[in-house]
Order: sequence, then structure tokens, then C-alpha cells
Amino acid sequence: MSDKPVTEMNFEQAMAELETVVSKLESSQVALDDSIKLYERGAELKKHCEEKLKAAEEKVAQITLSPDGKVEGLKPAEG
Repeated sequence: MSDKPVTEMNFEQAMAELETVVSKLESSQVALDDSIKLYERGAELKKHCEEKLKAAEEKVAQITLSPDGKVEGLKPAEG
């Protein structure tokens, strides 16, 4: 598990660490206190990943294509 602050991670780094956290928690080989710390870290990583995905989805939603498949420009995201 990384000591890097979650807010400094990109999506891929956060997902990789989240997978490690989940794997450790599922193994049942972790002491209770460590499990609690892992769960807290996992919750923080999950939230960070969700925020990164939402931002990416909003960027993709703003891209419009012309009939010939070329990018025309950006449109405001709905919602």
C-alpha cells in the first residue's frame, strides 16, 4: 500500500491500489486494526476514482462529432 496521498494519484494509480486493498481485505489475513485502516483507505480511493470517472465522462459528453466523424467542438455537458 502506498503512502502517497490519494489526491495526488491519477485514476490508474488509485484503481491499482484499491484492487490491492480489496485483495488484502478479502484474504482475511489482516488484523482488525489493519483492516479498519485498509477499509478507510479503500473508501477514500473509491471516492477518488468515482470523481475522476465523473470528470472524464463530463469531458467526453462535451465532444460533438460532425456527420463525417470529425470533432466539431464542444457542447455544454447536460445535468
